[in-house]
Amino acid sequence: MASFSGSSLPRIVVGNARRSTDCHREARTARIGGSASFPSLECLSIPFEAKLIATRGSWTPRASAEALPTLKEKRGKGAEEEVEGRPLRVGIVCGGPSAERGVSLNSARSVLDHIQGEDLHVSCYYIDCNLSAYEISPAQLYSNTPADFNFKLESLAQGFCSLTEFAEHLATSVDIVFPVIHGLFGEDGGIQELLEKANVPFVGTSSAECCQAFDKYNASVELCKNGFATVPSFLIQENHADRNELIKWFDKHLLDISTGKVVAKPTRAGSSIGVVVAYGVDDSLVKAQNIISEGIDDKVLIEIFLEGGSEFTAIVIDVGFDSHCEPIALLPTEVELCGVNDTNEDTIFNYRRKYLPSQQVAYHTPPRFPADAIEFIRQGAALLFKHLKLREFARIDGWFLPSPSTNLFSSSDNFELGRTKSGIVIFTDINLISGMEQTSFMFQQASEVGFSHTNILRTILHRACSRFPSLKPRSKSWKIMSQKIKSANHAEDVPRRKVYVIFGGETSERQVSLMSGTNVWLNLQAFDDLEVVPCMLAPADGYASAEREDIAQVTARVVWSLPYSLVLRHTTEEVFSACLEAIEPSRAMLTSQLRKHVMSELAKALSKHDWFTGFDIIDEPPKKRSLEQWIMQAKEAEATVFIAVHGGIGEDGTLQSLLEAAGVPYTGSGPMASNTCMDKVSTSCALAHMQNVGIFTLPKSVKGISELINSSIPATWQDLTTTLQSETLCVKPARDGCSTGVARLRCEEDLKIYVNALENFLPRLPANCLSKAHGVIEMPFPAPKYLIFEPFVETDEVIVSSKSEGESTRHLMWKGLREWVEVTVGVMGQFGEMHSLCPSITVKEAGDILSLEEKFQGGTGINLTPPPTMIISNEALQACKQRIELIANTLGLEGFSRIDAFVNVHNGEVLVIEVNTVPGMTPSTVLIHQALAENPPMYPHQFFRAVLDLAHQRFK
Repeated sequence: MASFSGSSLPRIVVGNARRSTDCHREARTARIGGSASFPSLECLSIPFEAKLIATRGSWTPRASAEALPTLKEKRGKGAEEEVEGRPLRVGIVCGGPSAERGVSLNSARSVLDHIQGEDLHVSCYYIDCNLSAYEISPAQLYSNTPADFNFKLESLAQGFCSLTEFAEHLATSVDIVFPVIHGLFGEDGGIQELLEKANVPFVGTSSAECCQAFDKYNASVELCKNGFATVPSFLIQENHADRNELIKWFDKHLLDISTGKVVAKPTRAGSSIGVVVAYGVDDSLVKAQNIISEGIDDKVLIEIFLEGGSEFTAIVIDVGFDSHCEPIALLPTEVELCGVNDTNEDTIFNYRRKYLPSQQVAYHTPPRFPADAIEFIRQGAALLFKHLKLREFARIDGWFLPSPSTNLFSSSDNFELGRTKSGIVIFTDINLISGMEQTSFMFQQASEVGFSHTNILRTILHRACSRFPSLKPRSKSWKIMSQKIKSANHAEDVPRRKVYVIFGGETSERQVSLMSGTNVWLNLQAFDDLEVVPCMLAPADGYASAEREDIAQVTARVVWSLPYSLVLRHTTEEVFSACLEAIEPSRAMLTSQLRKHVMSELAKALSKHDWFTGFDIIDEPPKKRSLEQWIMQAKEAEATVFIAVHGGIGEDGTLQSLLEAAGVPYTGSGPMASNTCMDKVSTSCALAHMQNVGIFTLPKSVKGISELINSSIPATWQDLTTTLQSETLCVKPARDGCSTGVARLRCEEDLKIYVNALENFLPRLPANCLSKAHGVIEMPFPAPKYLIFEPFVETDEVIVSSKSEGESTRHLMWKGLREWVEVTVGVMGQFGEMHSLCPSITVKEAGDILSLEEKFQGGTGINLTPPPTMIISNEALQACKQRIELIANTLGLEGFSRIDAFVNVHNGEVLVIEVNTVPGMTPSTVLIHQALAENPPMYPHQFFRAVLDLAHQRFK
């Protein structure tokens, strides 16, 4: 593939293009580390108390950054004198050495978002994979992955010489620690033992009990001792793999030694990391050895694969007094795996299915089990919680095997707990620190029984404080302060403006849209002057419809106004199904009965605590309206619509036109700009005249799906490579985004595989099915009518290095063999006055295309914000930003948008890839990084409020 240089870039060509001139400059290698390329600590360490809040529509600072102590000043104070009425000091600790540290970052960010307040002072800490501890700013929690800031820790964070020094610091600087480290060092008792030795109060189970429960083998033995049904298992330890004993185990459980289906899992890991299906003795040994050799664990469990059952998970919270444990399980969730007939994939609830929204999994809260099974799951989980001496909260996973499928157990099996009239309940995994991402099981189940995110987290925190005698005075002071703040807020009687956040739709981007809408909705709830209503757009006939053009059909589409609990789902299909279930009389009645039962138990226990002020989520059904009716309702309510519908009518100008015609304010660009940017070819045409100012577009060839399917693959490949004058091509849907269907094609065989996937409506291309290694490629559904082919632009690989032995800093490795890097840039402002945020260099961790996971799945993906100066000079960066603003104003953008482009590292010339007028707004979006890099920094809730206010101002 040719490298593109400034003036040699061609104009847009549809179906035909001139050859672009190659331009190779001298290769250069930049080794970047420490503070050479990144801002000083002061730029990003503004405490959360200094955030801006909206009061009666105006911005008011809570406290100045200068008035608060710096990290070093706090370190030097030693033990503080207790101040009556001061906020409770909470230390969030995340990261850790396991592969789950990315999920840990997401959990910590969510905890920070929802416990923040004037009555709490939150400090944030990060432990890296080498068990080095750092105090970080809250802003750093919004980095997408540990790799996003690992190499910057030495310049942006306060490091500790040892874990002992870290624990000593916590003992004098916080009142209580909230650990959110998943896996090793977080759930195995490591962080707990460190805190216990330093006499630091913390949320959660003590070290000894963590150690026992985290080890799946030890926990299984303990469960068996206490009379619980368990899955038959065989333990394989490093250097102790006895094939003959494993054969005997297979024979004992009537499994074929060559083909018997089992599950191999690490004994001490979470998030389904390393869990695989194996067939027969030899395959089991090989896969167990792979888990060991990959360093995931040195002990592996081989378990019988449970056929015909359903997986579930249950959150248990302790609502007891002092040292008295009183666990209550919330409403459990059934985990349904969908599309499990795909023989190329393991039929298990793996890491990808857990954390990437797709139609491969669906959750049902409460489960679709018989009532007696649901009740035993709840009572059994609570009993297990008590037996294992757990504290505050835990997530307990298991299986329900209906009676016809229970031949795994005979009536002579020696267990007392697990048999119900309708089947057998088996508990399999104990999660001491459950994931706490925005739509995690904890928040799903809590919202079903009346708890908001904030309420359940503060309930857990209050319970933890009540266990520590030293914290009782502090906890009482915190309670009084909290009540005063609430009373003051209510006394203000702030008028509330309605905001409708709409997401969903029917395009392949609908799952990301759900994530965006949920994130916006939760963040805007931080403002007392807003009443935020989540709404989901769905086609009138479900999710099987094709693209529509008729305006009458568009306005007849369904919009659901959602109650709190129905938003916290995995996919739009799940939300849609939950809406139908909620209005189906028998299902609604059962759910209502179960909810009332659980809430009654909780209310009885929590009423004994003087800090509990009640449930804050109302049980109400979703409301169904046509899009036309919904717009009229928004007009009557004088609401502003926050558009988070990616693709389709949300991004092509249709929804914008309808809202504008009704006089309803909305976020983002107007109809004309939206329609232009939705079509990648139209975008290029609109910018084709700007080559003289250093703005370029790629040549494109548009092909219809039917044309590709019915044409000769060799002839099509020859035509494309000749037309575009490139040996390798990038293919993408003409109007879809979010990386669905985007792939690099190197040969005609790659094109054949891609077209075959479209012809057969395959949901995804498996990893490494094309000629060069790549990850899973999600295909667009419904299938697009047209595809765009364009030359693939080769850029240098940017490598984020971990700390090597003998080195004191982490660093980036970048070989400047080519002069172009890929960036993504947010723009904000009013029409004609768009402001460019700081560009981010996008780093592809594997393959040639930024994957769906790297863009939107929490814990993955790397973005360098701001770009290191050794890759792009400050002069080139400023020139880039000026061109980005010129692009935005030329296209007529307003509100906020995102522009993806290649940038020349020497002169800041821009090669436009695409423009998104409704960009991703997920917790992992790079726009958050860029907003935090502004001066002053904008936290997520401030960023979304600013976008909302731009919409309101435009329609005044």
